[in-house]
Amino acid sequence: MSGAGHGGLSRQLLRMGRDAGRRAESAGTRAAALALSAFAVAVCLGLLAMVHASYVGKELRREARTPVGQTERTRDSRATSWLVGSDALAGKRLFSVVFMAPQTPDAPLPPGVERWPGPGEAVLSPGLLRAGAAEGIAGRYGKLAGTVGQEGLDDPGEWLAYVRPAKGMKAQAPVETVVGFGPGAGTLAEGLQPGTGSDNDKPEWVFQGLVVGLLLVPSLVLLFTALHAGAHGRDRRGALVDALGGRRRDRALIAVGEAVRPVTAGALASLLFFAPAAFADIRVPYVDYVTSSADVRRHGWPVLLVPVVVMLAALALAVISDQLAGRVKGTRPASASGSRRQRCLALLSAPAILLASRGPELAGDSSQYRTWISWAGLALVVLTLPAGVAVVVAGLGGSLERTGRRRGWAGALIAGRRISRDPAATVRLVTGVTVALIVFMQALAWQAMFGTYNAKTEEVLATVDRNVAEIGPRGAVSAREAAGYLGSLPAGHVPVVLTPPAAAGDGPVTISGGCVALRALRLPCSPTPARVDVVYDRRLQELLSWDTQGGTHLEVVRAGDAELAERTVPTTNTLAVVRADGGVPAVAALKEASYRAYSRGAQVRFPGEEWLAAGIPDRDQGRWIRLFGVLGTGILVLAIGLSAQAEFLRRGRALAPLTVLTGGHRVFRTSAAWGIVAPLALAALAGCVVGAWTARPVARPGMTYFVPGDLMAAAVTVVLAVSVVMGLWAARIAGRQARGWCP
Repeated sequence: MSGAGHGGLSRQLLRMGRDAGRRAESAGTRAAALALSAFAVAVCLGLLAMVHASYVGKELRREARTPVGQTERTRDSRATSWLVGSDALAGKRLFSVVFMAPQTPDAPLPPGVERWPGPGEAVLSPGLLRAGAAEGIAGRYGKLAGTVGQEGLDDPGEWLAYVRPAKGMKAQAPVETVVGFGPGAGTLAEGLQPGTGSDNDKPEWVFQGLVVGLLLVPSLVLLFTALHAGAHGRDRRGALVDALGGRRRDRALIAVGEAVRPVTAGALASLLFFAPAAFADIRVPYVDYVTSSADVRRHGWPVLLVPVVVMLAALALAVISDQLAGRVKGTRPASASGSRRQRCLALLSAPAILLASRGPELAGDSSQYRTWISWAGLALVVLTLPAGVAVVVAGLGGSLERTGRRRGWAGALIAGRRISRDPAATVRLVTGVTVALIVFMQALAWQAMFGTYNAKTEEVLATVDRNVAEIGPRGAVSAREAAGYLGSLPAGHVPVVLTPPAAAGDGPVTISGGCVALRALRLPCSPTPARVDVVYDRRLQELLSWDTQGGTHLEVVRAGDAELAERTVPTTNTLAVVRADGGVPAVAALKEASYRAYSRGAQVRFPGEEWLAAGIPDRDQGRWIRLFGVLGTGILVLAIGLSAQAEFLRRGRALAPLTVLTGGHRVFRTSAAWGIVAPLALAALAGCVVGAWTARPVARPGMTYFVPGDLMAAAVTVVLAVSVVMGLWAARIAGRQARGWCP
């Protein structure tokens, strides 16, 4: 090729590519696919930058609020008494409650706290105030004196409380003396930092891997699919350019001109996605995490480079795809053995599913071979299940073909013949969906196992009676403080104290309380101790099973308020509170009363509840897997739908003459429904059911694992929605092609 000038020819070739991108066959589909894929890839890369910015910002703020302990050299410096405790909202993870008091007039304050609260006052984070509003968290630790500023929080949604006890704090263990906060004040005391994020958060590379595996990889698949859409027309165009003496550079410029507009639009649109996060704190739906706009502005600048990177990469891939077009395609007709191979694989799918789901049981509960058998079964399922779905769809296609022939339905006849004669095309269509759902269910199963490390305990706790509360004062307490707490119990709440035997299984378990409490627990109330061998009250059964070491029998002792307060002091005893009417204790009120009576408050929980605390962070973080998994599945299904649509449109012109015979474009809608929507819908159902079943062996022995029904419904709904949209889109474009056909 030659032109008036090198620059003029380049501009002309770019314009040719731009015009081809508007007028070529499937041009609109490819342009939309390129824009969507560029947007998806840019968003995923931007998320990686956002995750890094969040971790960097968190780490800097954690260092800034970490205390510096007092040493011999700083003994005469300003000082603050410091003690880190914890608390929890109902069914939620633990959060830090820091008790602090000034030792000197200029005592240092942690970042985010502007002034010293008065005795009996507290400063709470905004997130804690919102989350604990239903439990009256604002008054739990004393009078609310203000809120913690964002410079003192891990993230805007962190739960944190600073409390200045009304009775002051003695500078003796476990209370520590700190002289400042942050690296600028001296050597950090790592064991004294507030907040639980450093212990609960996964490493940054784990979260980045989650974004890459569940979002970026499907987005790249979508990009490659978009680049390949309409390849048949571009192959013919490339052959023409070659015949006219064009060089690779000429074809590259045409390919760039064709892709540059949609790619640029999609990549730049990603900035609109991230822009709000730079000016306001955004709450991520479903996971309830709040992003920090300050972190985005300070550390998220790589987001600005993402559109440029995506544009360059996408255009480079467009050129490479155009250069390689046609080189890997053969002219040999498809072999009939392909259908037989698909049927053989389909027959193997049932044994593969049984091996993946039940095979590990053959290795025993604790055998190391359980995992290997499970993974081998999963590999076979991934290889055979798409063929099984394809054979089922082919069988339905045969029935559809016969029905269409019998009733004169042209669309059903054509669609049925096509899907029954070409199961390999269906395999290509459904493989990505089934694999994505199986991998998604496996990720959920592993997350569930880590989050419920003691599954048997969780199963037992599901049946625990919630009508009794245990109260465990923090630190050493006096009988006077205990009496004050018992005297401040809400109306209708009565206490009892359990004393274990001196040696496990040797002697009685003693229960002390007033007559109202004892009778509420169906126990005798006599002036002298009474022996009880059979306990009938469910609440007392739970207390005995969780908080005592055996015992030969139960000894019931009537005790007045003063004696009961004395029995509360020993840490080996268990203070429990029940309602005389059998209702659920007011846990929030019991916690608030504990902070008024005890200097450090008390733990208030149901029997055995502490065993679940360690698994709550993993349970909450598992929502990220669910959110990203559903989004990634949707992106992958979109890519597969685009591929199916492109294949459908390649046959659109061949079907065009049927519009004359059938008198309309209904044939396209029927063909799209059976060729695109039906296989994807069946793959979604099969992938969810098989994925959930094959995820069972991931659970530890004795643990029953179920994928939440709402999650399965969400995954199926996403697949169905995308497949319906792609089917309607394909039918519409095919109809538009048919209108331009001239017999």
